[in-house]
Amino acid sequence: MHLLNADLHSHSNFSDGTLSPETVAARAAEGGVQLWALTDHDEVSGQQRAREAALDLGMAWVGGVEVSVSFAGETVHVVGLGIDPDNVPLRAGLAATRAGRRERARQMADGLAQAGIAGAFEGALRHVGNPDLISRTHFARYLVEEGICAHTHEVFRRYLTEGKPGYVPHQWARLADAVAWIRGAGGVAVIAHPGRYKFTANEEYALFTEFIAHGGRGVEVVTGSHGSAEQVRFADTAVEFDLLASRGSDFHSPEESRTALGSLPDLPGRLRPVWEVLGERIEGPVPA
Repeated sequence: MHLLNADLHSHSNFSDGTLSPETVAARAAEGGVQLWALTDHDEVSGQQRAREAALDLGMAWVGGVEVSVSFAGETVHVVGLGIDPDNVPLRAGLAATRAGRRERARQMADGLAQAGIAGAFEGALRHVGNPDLISRTHFARYLVEEGICAHTHEVFRRYLTEGKPGYVPHQWARLADAVAWIRGAGGVAVIAHPGRYKFTANEEYALFTEFIAHGGRGVEVVTGSHGSAEQVRFADTAVEFDLLASRGSDFHSPEESRTALGSLPDLPGRLRPVWEVLGERIEGPVPA
């Protein structure tokens, strides 16, 4: 089962992706994905469309979401897999997490204006599918559109990370709450792309220890932002903490994403894949 071509981390224009759920599903199917999840940031409104598209294309599908969490001064993402998108406490928690994004965006635009970049708020809104989810990615696309930077990675490096003109911190959900919402909706909580976080060894240990104490069960080992060294490192982490292993491209856009849907390396055989415990939460044909 570790050889299953599963992509359990991707985004549509219901959060900060550029494509509709149906188009993301089509790209996943074209890439040979056998089990797919759409995991929009703090939003589940695209889940029904994603489900219908996946099943029409012959893929297995599982409900998903990616919850933004504040931990030790860093933004951490927790993916929920196998969730019921209609779960009321989950939807309420996500709505609370989304609150404040617009005011934060205005503050980001003010910072960029002071750096000589005018009209960034209105420009970012042109790239937003859901105004409640305006984010740094939408500002990055505007700066690329204006020719200020060559690509979104350059925008983040020059303008949108801590200490840069457009960076504004935000208090997201607590780790305990995010895991509780996911579990309450019938899902399995997974730490997303852990190699991206700038934690000390002690902070990273604290993250995993607290995550497990709250009922978290998995970690992304193979993902678009992990190189081979990170894959080995977090495979070891999965073994050390007895965590299930997940796999997902973190696809956002054909132009921006480092990894195409369906093109990730296999999970190492020594790990237990998260999809082994999803069971009846998965709809559609799952290869034996």
